Amino acid sequence: MAGRNHLYIPGPTNVPNEILNAMHIPMEDHRSPVFPKLLTPLLQDLKKIFRTETGQAFIFPATGTAGWEVALTNVLNPGDKVLIYRFGQFSHLWAEMGKRLGFDVEIHQETWGKGIPLDKLEARLKEDTNHEIKAVLATHNETATGVTSDIAGVRKAMDASNHPAFLFVDGVSSIASIDFRMDEWGVDGAISGSQKGFMMPAGGAFLAFSAKALKATETSTYPRCFLDLKDQITNNASGYTPYTPALPILYGLRKALDMLLEEGLENVYARHHRLAEGTRRAVAAWGLKTCAQEGFASDTVTAVIVPEDKDARDVISTAFSKYNISLGGGLSELMGKAFRIGHVGDMNDVSMLGAIAGVEMALLDCGFAIKAGSGVAAAIEYYRSTAK
Repeated sequence: MAGRNHLYIPGPTNVPNEILNAMHIPMEDHRSPVFPKLLTPLLQDLKKIFRTETGQAFIFPATGTAGWEVALTNVLNPGDKVLIYRFGQFSHLWAEMGKRLGFDVEIHQETWGKGIPLDKLEARLKEDTNHEIKAVLATHNETATGVTSDIAGVRKAMDASNHPAFLFVDGVSSIASIDFRMDEWGVDGAISGSQKGFMMPAGGAFLAFSAKALKATETSTYPRCFLDLKDQITNNASGYTPYTPALPILYGLRKALDMLLEEGLENVYARHHRLAEGTRRAVAAWGLKTCAQEGFASDTVTAVIVPEDKDARDVISTAFSKYNISLGGGLSELMGKAFRIGHVGDMNDVSMLGAIAGVEMALLDCGFAIKAGSGVAAAIEYYRSTAK
């Protein structure tokens, strides 16, 4: 098929040519005297993306999933109780990891389509008068359902209950694309990955921890080795890593940070919101609904629910085989019930219109009762009216 595959999944995302070129490097000595000139500025500029001045940033040659494990095993102790709300596949997986690692995981089920219920969280923390809950695990952006939770509200709930638990946030599909403010929101551990808002291939886990969390690493007794923050702290202090780094990831990150900071984070957030809103208007014009309920819609991914007599997998398959575009599938409880359109990373109005047009053609081919051009027209009018 002529032309390239168009990637409209919520990660990995499209990698800009500038980043691909930056990653195309010969190998070098990561113990040389000049290596700190690469690593030290990266760690400082990462803090700007996490919006922290008091925290410390880290880079692991790993994934966001490893980042979950870093937060749990470096700050907490075996058997500690953690609280998490399950409202999608990725909050589910983080909870399951906690159980497999031997933590006492208190899981509260919520509707897939909603986020963290702030009133319930505050009430539960107030009940915990002995402060048995040692950490709240908050999924900022649930990629499976296209749902964003209010992390500032989570912090307010924790403060209102006067609870000392750590706040760990999964920001894998939000940081560097959706508004995130580590210091302002009192986040103790923020977790992200290279393959979404950072516009890079998978393989980099980017994290930041508060001074409170780093202090706790001194007394944590959880066994760890490769994912030990202490080793990172010791080696990063002189500009080095505790083991061989993924050099292409580091050079790609340098270019990604330059691009994000040059665009300006507020502009990055606004761009993602515009792309998402245009997509949501297209979905509404098709007469379909999103999984996200009112007030929870994500600006990096939209999960579209199909009618009961349709199978979302047919839409995904048709879009790929006939129009060479990749869409995200419904995960777990949403398998066959939803498909997902990613609008994260290196995207603009025209690229999103390509996604919407491709989805629209696939919907028509699969017998959906929609009017040809309706979704595209709705998105065009929104993008035209809001373009600067």
